[in-house]
Amino acid sequence: MITAAISSVRVGRANGRRIAEGSAHGVRFPRTPVLGFHVMLAGEGWLVTEDAEPVAVRPGDVVFTAAGAAHGISRTPCTLAELPEVVMADVPPPPVPVDFEFLCGTYPLEHGKVPGFLRHLPSVLAFTPDYERHPELRVVVEMLRADYTTPGPGTDASRAALIDLMIVHILRHLQEQTSPSDWPLTTEPGIADALREIHGRPERQWSVQQLSDVAGMSRTAFTRRFTAAVGTPPMTYLIGWRLSSAARLLRQSDAPLAAIARKVGYSTEFAFAAAFRRRYSVAPGRYRAADTAPAHP
Repeated sequence: MITAAISSVRVGRANGRRIAEGSAHGVRFPRTPVLGFHVMLAGEGWLVTEDAEPVAVRPGDVVFTAAGAAHGISRTPCTLAELPEVVMADVPPPPVPVDFEFLCGTYPLEHGKVPGFLRHLPSVLAFTPDYERHPELRVVVEMLRADYTTPGPGTDASRAALIDLMIVHILRHLQEQTSPSDWPLTTEPGIADALREIHGRPERQWSVQQLSDVAGMSRTAFTRRFTAAVGTPPMTYLIGWRLSSAARLLRQSDAPLAAIARKVGYSTEFAFAAAFRRRYSVAPGRYRAADTAPAHP
């Protein structure tokens, strides 16, 4: 389900920066509808959130948010209100000692909603990865550092791929640290089978009855358990998956709209375009054109 979690947020454009801060106090990141992370490169301080005690952070530590909750990094324990808001300027680090230096990576959350796969996670958390056990993570961090420091041709593609990799490693770490019952969807009998069918064959004209048959449950029991596990009813989830899959195809390929419509389960381009406009407030063609425009992070 890590693959599904990544896919569910990959619709928007990945953004990343290297941030160096010389503030005597620290910085505050306001509430923003993104899934993202910071990797501490230099400086020791405290992760400050709205509803928990400050947590110490050191170089190599990762701060992760699945819902863009407000948080900050401070020199000493304090409240969020005491910290100045970070200036997200895409500028090189100053040639002087700084209090904090981060790598940041984010994906916008579609309509500001947290994917069902991530709703069980804390709004903000910090942890120290096991770099000895997972040396590849250190490689990803160094590649991100280089990409942010000296961007070049193909930066948009490489940055998105590296942010994907970083989030995959973060989610793997969190999965290892929790029991199976704390990481829903993969072990829920029947529900995981239905999700695999939806993800693998979105083009099929699924009904609730067919999905409940896959799950080996009555229609009523399946609908109740699916909604409890995923956060939305089966058909709502199916439509969302189809359209987010279509958005990725629009972003990643030059396939005709009619072909994309068929691939995600719409019999006509018109029906697909109408559903897409309802969800994204823009026609598929304009969505593709906007996403292929040069980015200015």
